[in-house]
Amino acid sequence: MQIIKGTSNKYLDINLSDQSWSVYEISEMDLKAYIGGKGLALKIYYDRFAGRQLGDVDPLGADNLLIFSMGVMLSTGAPCSARFEVVTRSPLTGLMVGSSCGGPFGEACKTAGWDGVIISGQAALPLTLRIDRDGVSFESAEELWGQGTHEVQESLNLSPKEGAAVIGPAGENKVLYANICSGHRFAGRGGVGAVMGSKNLKAVVARGKEYRYEAADPERLKATVKKARKYILRNKMSNDYRLYGTNINVKLGMERGFAPVHNFRDRYHPDIVRNSGEVMAEKYRTRHSTCRHCTVLCGHKGTYPDGRMRQIPEYETMGMFGSNIDNYDPDLVGQWNDVMNELGMDTISAGGTIAWAMEAGEQGLRDTELKFGRFDNIESILRDIACRKGEGEDLARGSRNLSRKYGGEDFAIQVKGIEVAAYDPRSSWGHGLGYAVHNKGGCHLGSYLIAMEQHLGYMPPHVTLGKASWVAFMEDMYSGVNSLQVCLFSVFGIMTEPVIPKYLPAFLLKIATISMPKVAMALMDWSILNKYFWSVTGIKMGKWGFIKAGERINKLERWMNIQMGQTPADDTLPGRFTGEKETAFKGKNTVVPIEKMVRQYYRVRGYDASGGPSEGDLKKLMRS
Repeated sequence: MQIIKGTSNKYLDINLSDQSWSVYEISEMDLKAYIGGKGLALKIYYDRFAGRQLGDVDPLGADNLLIFSMGVMLSTGAPCSARFEVVTRSPLTGLMVGSSCGGPFGEACKTAGWDGVIISGQAALPLTLRIDRDGVSFESAEELWGQGTHEVQESLNLSPKEGAAVIGPAGENKVLYANICSGHRFAGRGGVGAVMGSKNLKAVVARGKEYRYEAADPERLKATVKKARKYILRNKMSNDYRLYGTNINVKLGMERGFAPVHNFRDRYHPDIVRNSGEVMAEKYRTRHSTCRHCTVLCGHKGTYPDGRMRQIPEYETMGMFGSNIDNYDPDLVGQWNDVMNELGMDTISAGGTIAWAMEAGEQGLRDTELKFGRFDNIESILRDIACRKGEGEDLARGSRNLSRKYGGEDFAIQVKGIEVAAYDPRSSWGHGLGYAVHNKGGCHLGSYLIAMEQHLGYMPPHVTLGKASWVAFMEDMYSGVNSLQVCLFSVFGIMTEPVIPKYLPAFLLKIATISMPKVAMALMDWSILNKYFWSVTGIKMGKWGFIKAGERINKLERWMNIQMGQTPADDTLPGRFTGEKETAFKGKNTVVPIEKMVRQYYRVRGYDASGGPSEGDLKKLMRS
């Protein structure tokens, strides 16, 4: 087995239209500036379209790029590092989208000697790509077309050295929120699977374990990994996830008022507890089922009453197909989750779109058999969406498109076209700002300020002071993390276990975070992240250099989005969150003062009237 020191800096550049490929070399300058993963993929996309109008790229056309990007940490064995990023122009939003996945394709591709794969063009007939250390081969996928995501992986007869990224029927039929599956994990949001389907690409199979990666500074990496593992293992939030998965949020949402009920009309229902992680752990006798090299261990599986072993749905799926459609039977959510996973569609967008349709039906805006509290037709409607059949043809387009067609935009719970995840921002204003300004749209993982406002109690949730600074900071942090490619959940332990944030009295933390955000940030220590990069690549990077790289990545994406049509009017929340104060919740009822916070965010970011960096500011940042 050959050894690669640091990173290979080689991407496969594949054109499906003429079935050709070449090697795309990454410069050390770009590696340092954009880290890897999401950052490098965005830079590649930007460079490829230099001098051309980004707004002219059809997300479902031959020109759109579909980029799989591995990051520097993959194959190091560091905690929570078995991840890769998928980047493209989203057919759901018309903007750039990056989606992270913890499946086996990433490690197989990396150990075949490739740091990423750039795919352009459109195949005339369904194709499977096979990647190995020598390059790419093209084979027919016509016999695989129509198969589900796990069925096709079985049909590919993958060896222990291989990992695949595949689509299901939803991707084939270009459902605008179709996803990509690898193993039992998904690159879930923004329609990346529809882009893959539009290229007539059923599967990408990589054969790895041909190269072993060696850190440029193995002793530094060893010490950094040891500290990271210690922090993650002793962190309370990590331990809660280890016990009950992300569904630890179900009861917390019920208590703190971020649970979605009846398409986010309300924030509380007494039966929500039946869908909680604690109840499911006992009911299904759950055990861990995670990504490789995982230390958090948030993924679980369990045995359902029908005797089937299933992956336990994530909190977002449980919220969107539980209380949000008035369902308090977790057995049903587990069954529907299986169906959606096999069809290859994003459960958050599917749930948000179905909930919108239920409310639109109540209000007489369109004919539908979908109703809150009725569940006998949910599985059939999911299959119809994947096949774009009957009402599924409409629902495959997402709630923003539907509300523009029929009305009901105030209760289409989406931002920039992506359905909002299962956290009502009326409970946490900073989290609401994160939804409104995130480049991807209504994704909860843009800055995830609800962790600081509700889980950790670091800042009061219903103030605007300091929130813009924290959203910008955490966006830059997470842009860096998604470029290193380690799991965002590992960051909770890395950032909050060092001495000062761990032992400073809570009331002092709350004062500092909102009144002196820059001081509070400086007291935190995320140097594990920059030391990861430094030790693997040998390129020196300090903790603020890591944040600067995240800022560069975030602002590049924002600038690209503006070229694709994004305007300041898009940085907002649905009318439900800004105009409907009274909800079924026993705590504080509020609306989100989003306009004020967005203005503050623009000032923090230094954005101009376009809602983003000027071209001059962007170029200055790219040179720094």
